Amino acid sequence: MAVGIPLADWLSGCTFTEPGTGAPKGSVLDRGRRQGYLRVAVFNEPPYTKLEVDGTVTGAEPDVLRAVLQQLGIGDIRGARIEYDAMIPALKSGQVDVIAAGLFMKQSRCAEVAYTEPVIVSTESFAVPPGNPQNITTIQVVLDNPALKIAVLPGGFEEGILIAANVPQSQRVIVRDNVSGVEALAAGRVNAFLLPTLSLRGMAEVNKSFEVTDPIEDAPATGSGAAFEKSQTDDVAKYNQVLAEFKEGQEFADIMQKWGFDADAALGVTAEELCKAEG
Repeated sequence: MAVGIPLADWLSGCTFTEPGTGAPKGSVLDRGRRQGYLRVAVFNEPPYTKLEVDGTVTGAEPDVLRAVLQQLGIGDIRGARIEYDAMIPALKSGQVDVIAAGLFMKQSRCAEVAYTEPVIVSTESFAVPPGNPQNITTIQVVLDNPALKIAVLPGGFEEGILIAANVPQSQRVIVRDNVSGVEALAAGRVNAFLLPTLSLRGMAEVNKSFEVTDPIEDAPATGSGAAFEKSQTDDVAKYNQVLAEFKEGQEFADIMQKWGFDADAALGVTAEELCKAEG
């Protein structure tokens, strides 16, 4: 798995935040223009985010973020791999300036960060053993069979889906990354691995040990955009103005197509709608 530039290396010598004060004050866009980049939290989960071996960050969300920021006078982004459950704390403490990692919107997250309008609208699926012997196709199937164990990433949207559906903790198995989830499935420690459909399909292209179910009918609609610190509402509004025009253009369509997403799926869907998802 590729790794990004160590976060500590970026922060050494920086004085964006006084100890104990949390995220730096003032306009994050102005700060980005001064320093020439913004620091972005990602996870290295293609097609949402991808960290190259040289530390370059790409993927659907970072590519859109970079393009919009360039129109706002910020030259580039620098990515750090941060696990999903640590992203919002890293943002609020000032370790990063923005999250662009497929961090799907839901009530609890929208209460803590300022999301831009969505660029990705996604579905969820299960990775299951070949033939899907337990016929795991919906969340209700999991609820109906207490013996089933489902792997999820810590703090991920998928863990929130199970919690909101009252799937018992005994059925939820935490794995640290995508590789660990597939390994747990292959070893029989779990019966399924819950992730976004496109993530699983991308993994299945190179790993034939599992198959991917159709999108889950009773999983909530979800999507993501960039997430900024809660005080940055004015900058988010400026970002959204540029993003709205960008989403209507060919470059946005090209980025979405490159990473396997439908550009039209994000048109007409609002952050306000997606933030109503439970969890």
